[in-house]
Amino acid sequence: MTADDYEAAYQLWKNTDGMGLSEADSRGEIIRYLERNPGISQVCVDEDGTLAGTAVCGHDGRRGYMYHVAVSSSSRGKGAGREMVTRCLERLREEGISKCHLMVIGHNALGRSFWSGTGWQERDGLVLFSRNS
Repeated sequence: MTADDYEAAYQLWKNTDGMGLSEADSRGEIIRYLERNPGISQVCVDEDGTLAGTAVCGHDGRRGYMYHVAVSSSSRGKGAGREMVTRCLERLREEGISKCHLMVIGHNALGRSFWSGTGWQERDGLVLFSRNS
């Protein structure tokens, strides 16, 4: 994924049920994240050149984090999501990162089903806190 993919990616995210967007998903913030984590995030492009999927991924030097894994409704069920995730995890391993986390909005049944069906474990006992800095 590169800065050139941003506009199409944002449109995909806006049109994906269960996707949460915030100011952190602005063009500038996403580009800064991609620059901080070069070559890790992935996209999938349809045969006609249309962006069909994204997986924004990076690390903090200790753990990997994956965000905005989304596949267009017309491209789902063809393995694009699994392939992007596999590539992200490969890139993290190349960086020496052995564990990756992701967050799914609680009511996103489709997302939760995808992740549990691809070998990810839903964690109990953790509570996420957030605060503006």
